[in-house]
Amino acid sequence: MTIDAQTFAGQRSHDEAFSAVNKEQLQRRHQIGKVFELLSIASIMVGMLFLIVLLVDVFIDALPWLRPQLFTEFPSRFPERAGLRSALQGTLWLISLTALFSFPIGIGAAIYLEEYAPKNWFTQFIEVNIANLAGVPSIIYGLLGLGLFVRSFGLGRTLMAGALTMALLVMPVVIVASREAIRAVPSSIRQAAYGLGATRWQVVWSHVLPMSFGGILTGTILALSRAIGETAPLITIGALTFIAFDPRGPFDIFTVLPIQIFNWVSLPQKEFHDLAAAGIVVLLVVLLSMNALAIYLRSRFQQRW
Repeated sequence: MTIDAQTFAGQRSHDEAFSAVNKEQLQRRHQIGKVFELLSIASIMVGMLFLIVLLVDVFIDALPWLRPQLFTEFPSRFPERAGLRSALQGTLWLISLTALFSFPIGIGAAIYLEEYAPKNWFTQFIEVNIANLAGVPSIIYGLLGLGLFVRSFGLGRTLMAGALTMALLVMPVVIVASREAIRAVPSSIRQAAYGLGATRWQVVWSHVLPMSFGGILTGTILALSRAIGETAPLITIGALTFIAFDPRGPFDIFTVLPIQIFNWVSLPQKEFHDLAAAGIVVLLVVLLSMNALAIYLRSRFQQRW
């Protein structure tokens, strides 16, 4: 009995010591986690502070120039006569053509990879390359567009060449987003349709695509939002900085908002810098409007399983 009592007392003392050590380690982990949380919040606040200061500075410079003439006048060497008309129309033309090329091809590729492609090394090779292409710098796409569309295809410095280049830029993002949306549709929906005698294409067209449409559309709009703000590929293919007429078709020369802003910033007069700030505000409004549309469509078409 004496030996058992001593053994029990020793085990109890060991358990208490172990519990104290665990409690101390747990408190230390909580303290480290709290410090990390505070550092994360401080980092976010510093970033938000710089962003707010930058936006306020841009809005202060842009406010006197946000007038109707900014949208109705062409670029000019006189600041009081300069506007964004040709750049804004070029941006709308470019994004429309980019969506026309990238949307059906990207969705078609996503449908094939998710619903039809066999699971072999070649499919994995395609998937890896698509994922890698999504991270390629935009200037590389500009060089590809310059060599392929501008020179080899003879399209020149036209809207068509710019739209094809931007379609290549956003295509990997559209494919990845579309695949994620299609993959989110439960397999039970497919199996139920197959059980009723539907073919694979009928299942895709009548069930998979309608149920994944919200995610596909959201990913496509966000990809096009990226394309709106890109400047390097368009400068590489030779988009002009001064256009004093409205684009009449896809084979006209063009300019876009980022290039026009870049042109005004590079001029020495302060008035042009203020005009560039006004152009930045217009570009931000367009981008935020597209992002808001993506959020609305996602909530509108989102399916709950």
